[in-house]
Amino acid sequence: MSHFIPPKPAALSEKPGLIARIRASVRSSLALFQAGSYDGLAVSRFSIPTFPSLKRRWLYTVRDPAQVREMLVARPNDFPKSVMMGRMLRSLTGDSIFTTNGAVWRRQRDLIDPALEQARIKESFERMRQAADAALIDLEARRARDPVVPVCDAMTHFAADVIFRTIFSEPIEPRSGRRAFAAFKTFQTLAYAHGMVRLSGLPTLVFPGTLPAMFAAWRIRQVMKEPLDRRLAAHCAGAPPVNDILGTLLSGGAGQKGGCFCPRELLDQICMIFLAGHETSAAAMAWALYLLANSPEDQERVRREVLDAAGDGPLEFAHLRRLDFTRDVFREAMRLYPPVAFVARDTTRPECLGKREVQPESVVFIAPWLLHRNAALWTAPDEFRPCRFATEEGRASAKSAFLPFSMGARVCPGAAFAVQEGVLMLAMAVRRFDLEPVPERAPVPYAKMTLGSANGIHVRMRMRS
Repeated sequence: MSHFIPPKPAALSEKPGLIARIRASVRSSLALFQAGSYDGLAVSRFSIPTFPSLKRRWLYTVRDPAQVREMLVARPNDFPKSVMMGRMLRSLTGDSIFTTNGAVWRRQRDLIDPALEQARIKESFERMRQAADAALIDLEARRARDPVVPVCDAMTHFAADVIFRTIFSEPIEPRSGRRAFAAFKTFQTLAYAHGMVRLSGLPTLVFPGTLPAMFAAWRIRQVMKEPLDRRLAAHCAGAPPVNDILGTLLSGGAGQKGGCFCPRELLDQICMIFLAGHETSAAAMAWALYLLANSPEDQERVRREVLDAAGDGPLEFAHLRRLDFTRDVFREAMRLYPPVAFVARDTTRPECLGKREVQPESVVFIAPWLLHRNAALWTAPDEFRPCRFATEEGRASAKSAFLPFSMGARVCPGAAFAVQEGVLMLAMAVRRFDLEPVPERAPVPYAKMTLGSANGIHVRMRMRS
């Protein structure tokens, strides 16, 4: 069986100059960190000038699985979430678990975890399937207008609808969805560029996108605040509790220590869930659909698996356990295109990373994008091979060098939720449509805060009888 090799940016064969590196960093994190080869387990470094002294600031990229595990699993408190992330995201997510550290983060995590635990995911399945049914109707309408469908746009709406239904027990209103999507596109581009500019020590107001980014964040928060205010008013009026994610958060995590979130904290956490759970999941599902469109044999295997499990009837929660290959397709899509390509951590004391001495307050980037494509860790790393996860070698590689959701104490609390969402959508979409490639619109991998495509992700869809 021949395997499809999807696009990736070429590695930079030579060290780029300062101006080229600055331009690359503002455009895309993939271009910024790709100096040298995808292979090798070295800890690489590069520098940028800081203002006003023009003293060099060293940034590090870690690609050694043992070093990554040391940072994220063994010693997470010594490598807290980078201040850079707070600068990028605070206007949208406030002081949520995405940016906080220490005791504040621990309290928030204790309250968030019960809302996203396995039992809650099972209870959310029906709402998730309703969102998937609505998404298929949307895909049919898009296909009727043009058989070449921009699947990233469709998956963005689906993922946001899932979040609204599972948090608020209501679908996302189309007008609110359009407002949120447009604002998020603006925010993601500007907030990323703003964070990279701030690394150089330049004042915030030097960057012209600061105010537009803050306004875009405000618009997203307003979309989240409207249904939250309605639920808070009903809660205060004595309405019976609703069995959804917000209901768990309102109840204080089912009796967890730390009390419960105040209204401002609730809004921060909900905006965090929206940020972490809608754009990342949408990108992963869009890449998975694109990969299946370019691999007919794998697509047909997914289709057979779904039909064997559920026939033409509704997919139920119990059916998902039988969709092993479909799950491996989604995992392989996240290996090739991890939703978060690079994770930033700060150092709190002198460290030795590999053979490099690292000073406190340095920024260390953990690089799933590079780990997932390292030929020393994966067989044929650039090929789309979902079957790799069923082999002993593939399972060993996944255990040491597969972290689309990070790992350790700060592993994404919504990881199981995202996988369930992705498997459900792939299963339902492949059962309904034949997916075909669009060679003239090959995607161009492009990373800001999440990894998408600079020119969109397009798939030709044909209705199945």
